[in-house]
Amino acid sequence: MSEKRKIQLTGGSTYIVSLPIKWVRENGLSAGDVVTLSARPNHSLTIMAEPGTEDRKQHSRVEISLTGDSEDDFRMLVSNYLVGYDIIKVTSLSDFTADQRKFIKEAARRRLIGIEIVEESRTELVLQSLLNYQDISLEKSIHSMYRIISSMLEDVLRAIENHDLELARDVIQRDDDVDRFYLLTVRQLKASIDDSSLAQKIGLANSKDCLGFRLVAKSVERVGDHVQRIAKNVIDMDSQLESDDEILRLGKLSRNVFMDSIEAISTSDAVFANNIIKTSTKISAMADHICKKDCGTESRIGESKRNILESLQRISEYSADIAEIVINMHAKEMKDACQL
Repeated sequence: MSEKRKIQLTGGSTYIVSLPIKWVRENGLSAGDVVTLSARPNHSLTIMAEPGTEDRKQHSRVEISLTGDSEDDFRMLVSNYLVGYDIIKVTSLSDFTADQRKFIKEAARRRLIGIEIVEESRTELVLQSLLNYQDISLEKSIHSMYRIISSMLEDVLRAIENHDLELARDVIQRDDDVDRFYLLTVRQLKASIDDSSLAQKIGLANSKDCLGFRLVAKSVERVGDHVQRIAKNVIDMDSQLESDDEILRLGKLSRNVFMDSIEAISTSDAVFANNIIKTSTKISAMADHICKKDCGTESRIGESKRNILESLQRISEYSADIAEIVINMHAKEMKDACQL
């Protein structure tokens, strides 16, 4: 509900506006408490209450079915983590088995950053987020994903060339780390939509950028999925590729264009981003050409090579998606600057 309030002058130089009493009471405020005022690019002003730390903690409850799929139950926990709940109670109508308890605890610690088990009983596990949003900025989260994926790409190309199955298995395991930072990024962005002051704390100019960075994070996460897929196909191959195989050359080009797309986020250079999109188009054409020429057999290596080529093609396309988002965000920044 919106209300109109008249601006008043007090002391000869200070302008004041009274706050709606209902809003003050609902947020547990009283005279002497502090609120945060944030000026927005559209000339509006946001007023945020600043209650105590304990009051800000959001609680949720997840009831799981012990006869259902553990992954299905865990997705419900993840959904509560993503929307910003600080304390999540996982409950069951009957006692947890040892395996069920172990799965929830290990999956939460392995896949969710900042989550710890703080209480437990026969029918309840209490998980709490101990991470302060300011401890890890949005840029740091995305760059952590990028550094992990970049090393995964480098190693998976070595695994292809040397048919190094142990290295390929290690690459597969590292995708869990990418997913952890992705889920943290989504949690940060969802919270920033509701709290413009938080957006600034994690490094966003304003909450309008949340959608763009949400799309960037998803594209980066999908690149990690395709690197993992490549590693799985290396394991399925019967032999290594020749050092001059075109797939290895294409792999290096895909890695380079992905690295460039992340650099484009920092530079906000539209010309650079457009060049990334053009390079991605060339890589896709090269992948189609190699597949038609070399992957016509029905052998396992033929099928694996097709899958690897498809994933390298998708990596370059996701890199182009990131570059396109950079261009769109750059245009929005210029529009906002003109309105100031």
